[in-house]
Amino acid sequence: MPTTLLERITIEPKSPATSCVIWLHGLGDSGAGFAPIVPVLALPENHGIRFVFPHAPEQAVTINQGYVMRSWYDIKSMDLHNRADIEGVLTSEKLVKDLIQEQIDSGIPAKKIVLAGFSQGGVLSLFTALRFEHSLAGILALSCYLPTADKLPEQCHSANADTPILQNHGEQDGVVPISAGKIANHLLNAAKYNVTWQSYPMEHSVLPEQLADISSWLQARLLA
Repeated sequence: MPTTLLERITIEPKSPATSCVIWLHGLGDSGAGFAPIVPVLALPENHGIRFVFPHAPEQAVTINQGYVMRSWYDIKSMDLHNRADIEGVLTSEKLVKDLIQEQIDSGIPAKKIVLAGFSQGGVLSLFTALRFEHSLAGILALSCYLPTADKLPEQCHSANADTPILQNHGEQDGVVPISAGKIANHLLNAAKYNVTWQSYPMEHSVLPEQLADISSWLQARLLA
């Protein structure tokens, strides 16, 4: 059965691609929102990293008065324990897995693929990667939480039990409270995942200093 791949912005390296970062945007944004960060990461000249910035499907979002916007899943409540529409999360998980498989089919092994995301995209990257059946190079979870609230997702796969996870969060985040990120971090640590936590003096955003740290982390995962 043919799959419908997400529309996306793809930024190819100057040299042939040997690795890939799939970066998922936040609620109401699009792949264009994060595509400009690639030059800011100041990667080595011949880095060989393909960047894929997919656009989420458009759908009505309950907490935004039902307005239709790009969203990986419906958000029904500000209460973190009831925030994410898990059926929507599962639907988007399938779309992201198809994107990863597309990269694998193109010749880039899973162990050379980083799944990254900001806010709602970070929620989906964390959820999808923990359940993914092939070992990834890394998981980047920015300003996000677990859609399953105070427990890890069901059916986490052992393939990514040792995969490096980098969690970043803003200390003044008024959209996704830092406490939500810390709940996810506590659960990951308790389950012995290879997780690193770093907070920054920012709101629900990214900082140049943070992007420099992310660049170093990506290079260690993909270029070492």
